[in-house]
Amino acid sequence: MTKFEILVGIEVQNESLYADYRAAMKPILHEMGGGFVYDFQVQKVLKKEVEHGINRLFTIQFPNKEIMQAFFQDERYLAIKAQYFTPSVKEATIIRSYDVVT
Repeated sequence: MTKFEILVGIEVQNESLYADYRAAMKPILHEMGGGFVYDFQVQKVLKKEVEHGINRLFTIQFPNKEIMQAFFQDERYLAIKAQYFTPSVKEATIIRSYDVVT
């Protein structure tokens, strides 16, 4: 079985608001068969290809790429993103996307 996963690095500037974002978006994520696989708070980055900081690193997995795209285009998700993610995260970088064979 193959799933689709992305590795994301973000710079969180408001931890409380970001926690609200995660809580609000998880039901939609789970409804679409997605979920977080790994989640780290990063204290020090030794090498990166972007100018901005990264203090959070996570992987998020979906049944396939099409479902991932549908999730990020879902109107409910976009409303949550505008309310919580945009004001709480300074920058976001998709480091890699890849298929995972389970």
